[in-house]
Amino acid sequence: MNARTTLRLLFGAILVVMLAVTTRASLMQPVWEWQGLVTEPERWWTIATLADAYCGFLTFYAWVFYKETRPAARFGWLLAILLLGNIAMAVYVLQQLTRLRDDEPVENLLLRAENR
Repeated sequence: MNARTTLRLLFGAILVVMLAVTTRASLMQPVWEWQGLVTEPERWWTIATLADAYCGFLTFYAWVFYKETRPAARFGWLLAILLLGNIAMAVYVLQQLTRLRDDEPVENLLLRAENR
């Protein structure tokens, strides 16, 4: 299996899993009823988990910021990543994979279009 197919399968799976888990969690408990920040001891693990997730989102966004040159695209992806997390990140990578030409190496995924 080549790298492009592996990445498509990986990020496709991430997207499906995140959509399924998020949908299930939303059906079981609306986000506005969540008490993870106010009940002990769950509160501290909730804070640590959120900090870890958002640091990861911002790390990924640094790459998006590099790839996207238009301010509107940069801002839109920042909002999407901060609001949807790994769902938006998986969509972004899948979108970038579809933009690669068949003759391009998968390494070009990391570069801006004008730098390839």
